[in-house]
Amino acid sequence: MSCPNVPSFASMRALLFGLCVLLLSPEFAVGITRHYTFNVDYHNVTRLCHTRSILSVNGQFPGPPLVAREGDQVIVKLVNHVTNNVTIHWHGVRQLGSAWADGPAYVTQCPIQTGQTYTYNFTITGQRGTLLWHAHISWLRSTLYGPIIILPKRNESYPYEKPHKEIPIIFGEWFNVDPEAVISQALQTGAGPNVSDAYTINGLPGPLYNCSSKDTYKLKVKPGKTYLLRLINAALNDELFFSIANHTLIVVETDAVYLKPFETDTLLIAPGQTLNVLLKTKPSFPNASFFMAASPYFTGSGSFDNSTVAGILEYKHPSHYSASKNLTLFKPTLPLFNATNFVANFTGKLRSLANAKFPANVPQTVDRKFFFTVGLGSNPCPQNTTCQGPNGSKFAASINNVSFALPSIALLQAHFFGKSNGVYTTDFPTQPLVQFNYTGTPPNNTHVSNGTRAVVLRFNTSVELVMQDTSILGAESHPLHLHGFNFFVVGQGFGNYDPNKDPAKFNLVDPVERNTAGVPAGGWLAIRFLSDNPGVWFMHCHLDVHTSWGLRMAWVVLDGPEPNQKLPPPPSDLPKC
Repeated sequence: MSCPNVPSFASMRALLFGLCVLLLSPEFAVGITRHYTFNVDYHNVTRLCHTRSILSVNGQFPGPPLVAREGDQVIVKLVNHVTNNVTIHWHGVRQLGSAWADGPAYVTQCPIQTGQTYTYNFTITGQRGTLLWHAHISWLRSTLYGPIIILPKRNESYPYEKPHKEIPIIFGEWFNVDPEAVISQALQTGAGPNVSDAYTINGLPGPLYNCSSKDTYKLKVKPGKTYLLRLINAALNDELFFSIANHTLIVVETDAVYLKPFETDTLLIAPGQTLNVLLKTKPSFPNASFFMAASPYFTGSGSFDNSTVAGILEYKHPSHYSASKNLTLFKPTLPLFNATNFVANFTGKLRSLANAKFPANVPQTVDRKFFFTVGLGSNPCPQNTTCQGPNGSKFAASINNVSFALPSIALLQAHFFGKSNGVYTTDFPTQPLVQFNYTGTPPNNTHVSNGTRAVVLRFNTSVELVMQDTSILGAESHPLHLHGFNFFVVGQGFGNYDPNKDPAKFNLVDPVERNTAGVPAGGWLAIRFLSDNPGVWFMHCHLDVHTSWGLRMAWVVLDGPEPNQKLPPPPSDLPKC
């Protein structure tokens, strides 16, 4: 954590305001203000015998952890020292009343340009657990990412056994070349982008890759202890299976929401998702070490990085033990890359704690229902050029056949100042304009429409959204992330959603509450949420290739009647486009 020596005027104001709140508060249980400075700079990193200049925060890869308690105010001054435009998204943070700090470029803010600074200012309300921060412009999050660790309020404990130690485990993807060049080339040719060269655990690819054995993450543990592993998937384009050989994990939290604990030896984690798991170590020194391994879950028809990242779980030697170099190394068996049934089974086990202290406030009635198709499609090849996408076209992706084009001015500014004209329209289709057998034989015409269209919601509207995968250019799993809200996953299934039969099976008692959830390959996902947060909120696939192709949209949530239900004006240092 870096604390400026001299507080800025804005932070002094915030500090004084915080003190006033503290003094006025009856139980003095208000959080504190935490200051961070994030310097985005170039940083040479060597992996797999390739040295590359990456973008990093404070010279760290992965980036520094942002640690706070529930109820704390967080002020992050971001300074851009690189030639790229940069923004940071605090993934999963609710941003209640602080939409200007959410971070997606051209949605809530214009990017921070070279030599400029922007101060993100938000309060963590009603959340505790693990989230992540990452860049939210183009593919910069390939190296600009780090953990957000939200501890319970002071004098509050976890609803599970207190761990001996807490360890963040961040999965990422390593490219030997600049990922910006990879996506830029793909968008130009219309083809699928080149895949990554390795997966990483805490920035290290591990011993199963060439020229990488020294770059292996090692977790040293003591026998008979309980460790809390804070798992984060920061990979660009891949959902991952994870397992530790000969060990069972107890899943206790996802996306900063507590779960009914359950045991598993293998789990699935999609980009943008987090899982907190308890690892109980063996009662005595096992005279062995164990691979902690992750490999991809992939359901599409293109190419993918079919490799495995491994770290090593090592037990601390007892003092009377003469350390042998030849410990047996156990390896876990991970599911096949297309193990869709395993995925459905695993995600079906995730249930909210739903008790008196941590209730699951699922909307029981619904004001507005939406049905969105999500999937791939194509754009015609521009005249006098050749394209390498399907049938000579360019790959695209869409929601309800609208491939979302990012504007050149931030949507939130256009909304706040009443200048949406020419920036976005509010006619995003609430259901597919053309109905077809979504998971059957795809239609002949795979072209998408292109536009910047949003859905407008009144404040405190209860929403039910069913997202249906399509088989256009191949059925595929899509981890959808909704900014500004948590949602409840009330139902999921394979095939086409049936509005007459499927709602009867919805779980309205203890469904999992998340910010990112997978629309199953060749299936559907039903979610509910309450639009209690005014602003403009991005929703997109967290596979960056699909986001780049247009699998994204925006929800505009209007102000409520009370003063604290209105979007505040933008901060004075909001970047300009």
